[in-house]
Amino acid sequence: MAIGPAPLVVSCGDPSGIGPEIVAALVGTDLPRFVWLGDPAHLPPGTDWAAVEAPGAALALPADVLAVLPIPFVASALPGQPDPANAPGIIAAIERGVALVQAGQAAGLVTCPINKKALKDGAAFAFPGHTEFLAHLAGGCDVVMMLACDALRVVPATIHIPLSEVPQALTAEGLERVIRITHAGLMRDFALPAPRIAVAGLNPHAGEGGAMGHEEITLIAPLLDRLRAEGFALTGPLPADTMFHPAARARYDAAICMYHDQALIPIKTLDFASGVNVTLGLPFIRTSPDHGTAYDIAGKGLADPSSLRAAVVMADQMARQRRG
Repeated sequence: MAIGPAPLVVSCGDPSGIGPEIVAALVGTDLPRFVWLGDPAHLPPGTDWAAVEAPGAALALPADVLAVLPIPFVASALPGQPDPANAPGIIAAIERGVALVQAGQAAGLVTCPINKKALKDGAAFAFPGHTEFLAHLAGGCDVVMMLACDALRVVPATIHIPLSEVPQALTAEGLERVIRITHAGLMRDFALPAPRIAVAGLNPHAGEGGAMGHEEITLIAPLLDRLRAEGFALTGPLPADTMFHPAARARYDAAICMYHDQALIPIKTLDFASGVNVTLGLPFIRTSPDHGTAYDIAGKGLADPSSLRAAVVMADQMARQRRG
């Protein structure tokens, strides 16, 4: 058998959520080879799996067998009932995945959803979420979150803060950082040598010349003018309510929005099932399904693996792009 590039690794996430069942649903499909990092006791009954000692060993397994790099957990996993006792195992799976990609033994990391409260309760997890933890493991690099599907890529300039705090949190320095990281990520990982980036305004109608707010005039437009002078292909600040119809989307490769819902509502409306969370700015590839643990449907046979499937496909495409 010819041995190809290193496979992807998929961290288990919270085993009481839908992570184990959506991974099992991908076994035997036509996906790029990946290795699951977790406790095989948490997989759905009947899952055909085999233990491997290193990701490369997965390439010798039949396609209908899930390669598992076992990570022992303290507790069993009851669907819909997160157990803080499993927090160290969940964290260990993420750490192992990062170590493998950093060592070149894996092509990229795909992360299944976690529950931050359970991690905090069980292991004093000190990070707001996956993204910040991964940036820490990578040495404290500067990252941004991109949500992507076939129809749209969006990047929120501010993320998990109250809407009332967005105007104060939005700064020229912060927005410039987001634009530069997005621009570099699109070039490196998405084969776009000259990315076209659309930038939304903060206020209705992008402020309408100052009648509905001044951030566009005082903050966003001057920054975009300066970056355009450097050669960035930027449009904006644009009214967010006219940025996401088909003709508008055809004019850019990614849209940068000013706050969480301004970015996530359009992409989840366009493709709720198959959106992918991509962390730009890391020295390695990381994607994730664009959904949470879904405790309410865990173990009921209702989970849709489409987003995880899309995350695996996108991670593989990004890895191929980096390999050239």
